[in-house]
Amino acid sequence: MYPILYNPASALQLLPEDRFREIETDLNAARDEMRKDIQILKSGSTAPEPKQPLDAGFIELPRKLLSEFDNDRETSLLGRIQSKAESLRDEIDRFVILGIGGSYMGARALFEALCHPYHNELDRNARNEVPKIYFEGNNLDDRSMTALLELLTAKTSDRSSPDDRWGMTVISKSGGTIETAVAFRILREAMADYYGADSADLRKLIVPITGPSGKLRTLSECVGYEDLFEIPDHVGGRFSIFTPVGLFPAAMFGLNVEKLLTGAQEMTERFFNAPMGENPVVDYVATCHLLEEKCSIDIRVLSTWGTKLESVGFWYDQLLSESLGKQERGAMPVTVVNTRDLHSRGQQHQQGKRDKLITNLIVEETSEKIAIPNRSADTDIDELNWLAGRTVHDLQKAAIAGTNRAYREDTRPIADIRLPKLNEHALGQFFQMMMLATVLEGRLLGINPYGQPGVEAYKHNMIEELQQTEKKKGQP
Repeated sequence: MYPILYNPASALQLLPEDRFREIETDLNAARDEMRKDIQILKSGSTAPEPKQPLDAGFIELPRKLLSEFDNDRETSLLGRIQSKAESLRDEIDRFVILGIGGSYMGARALFEALCHPYHNELDRNARNEVPKIYFEGNNLDDRSMTALLELLTAKTSDRSSPDDRWGMTVISKSGGTIETAVAFRILREAMADYYGADSADLRKLIVPITGPSGKLRTLSECVGYEDLFEIPDHVGGRFSIFTPVGLFPAAMFGLNVEKLLTGAQEMTERFFNAPMGENPVVDYVATCHLLEEKCSIDIRVLSTWGTKLESVGFWYDQLLSESLGKQERGAMPVTVVNTRDLHSRGQQHQQGKRDKLITNLIVEETSEKIAIPNRSADTDIDELNWLAGRTVHDLQKAAIAGTNRAYREDTRPIADIRLPKLNEHALGQFFQMMMLATVLEGRLLGINPYGQPGVEAYKHNMIEELQQTEKKKGQP
């Protein structure tokens, strides 16, 4: 188990030598405030109005879940998640994940980062008995929904065979988010048509993940689904990757959720105990905040080196945007994939406005070693023999070094986050690092990083538009 590393040395060249001294006291105070937030939740007391909602429950959740699993094994939440995922994987070959925003982005990030890039194209054995995975309920797109329904409900002669069976999880804390709720109603009806309206499969192959109360909870209890996993109080959607919201899909993917949580727990311990300069969370916030305050650099580019990390970047886009995009403040996150986007956004980053901090997300080791073949001299028409024997990973490392050098030579701020490997332990560290960093920066700025009141405006207006349309239909 190796820690991830954060190196902002190049970015800090834009700041005075004593750059961290002036902010260290404020950062320590913000970190202490986060400790107090935990104590408020533990005491059961009501948080002061400026702190509401107080969704700091994610901070200690990895430790709690691992401790419970060590003590109670199969009856713990983690044990029940693993048991249900194992049994469901044996019964179906297609699995749909319904959710939007924080109820789906973490699961998608884990799937794309840690599963085979062409997972659904592999046969069942090559997938290690993991079902084909589909995501829906994250948009209002009838073309996408229609295509998925055609795929799931294709006629088959034997619906008792796992190869012809499908199931789904629906993830919504309240059950009131219309994109997910509508998708769930449509797919419930399709499943009833497929298996039969009275089939026990309907209660077994649907796994709701929801809050202690709300529309989805009420519906689930009315139907009597065999398994339901609860999203705990005091954990907001974008901070929920270490609740059943992220853990159950991860278990369905066949991932090691214990290692995921262990990585997160280790990052939390580093955050609360390591000094500045050795603390990835504190150092990341200090670097980002000072560059924004001193240099007006308020666009944060997460430069992911490899396609498998793109959805990890999208997860962070939501985290930062919804947490700090308030009071007409908050940096703008942007995700790019390199080297692909060096041929599009790279021009803007190299010679455009000086308002961007580029943070590279790099995987140090890879198990894939694709070497460039050698050709005879008379067939070296593409003139690539000089690269023969080098791997694609070698080329990527050269591209990283070359790109960083180009930015440094033009005094463009860059930093690196280095994952030792692309695995559950490393991503557990990364997700927790970024969640802790986002909350720490919110406390530093005096912005409540929890809640997303701005998102509610479109929901309200959309419902109003639909209701007005219904009224017009009833008019003579």
